[in-house]
Amino acid sequence: RAAVEAVDPDGAHDLVINIQGDMPFASPDLARACADLLARESACDIATLVAAEADVSDRTNPDVVKAVLALPEGGTSGRALYFTRSTLYGDGPIWRHVGIYGYRREALMRFCAAPPSPLEKREKLEQLRALEMGLQIWASVIDEAPLSVDNPADLQAARKLV
Repeated sequence: RAAVEAVDPDGAHDLVINIQGDMPFASPDLARACADLLARESACDIATLVAAEADVSDRTNPDVVKAVLALPEGGTSGRALYFTRSTLYGDGPIWRHVGIYGYRREALMRFCAAPPSPLEKREKLEQLRALEMGLQIWASVIDEAPLSVDNPADLQAARKLV
């Protein structure tokens, strides 16, 4: 919020894209995908991205945030119902959350003004605060998640890429 108010104090822009610091190799195309989703879905307050699990171990890895989506069969975007670090069971794809968000400015201001929510504290996932507030989060499916640096092994992989 502070960055938005410093860069755009007059509110000329109504969309804000946030690429989290643990995603150093995120392509600019990912920011565009979030902006496009906000443009397509008028009910969407916050846009984000997901990719299919990279490995079956993603299902039980707490460093991999899983998104539960209302995604029509064959669809490429849908409303987020929940996010979790817990193991997901059952048939169907496991969607790996990608730490990029597109916000409508009003939604970002409301979100930042709200205190951390019970589910957010429990799962350590800030997007759950938005869901508890009644904001709609939508996600677009991308082909592959960029490397996220969440633990020492990821850091080592990132250093190799650099």
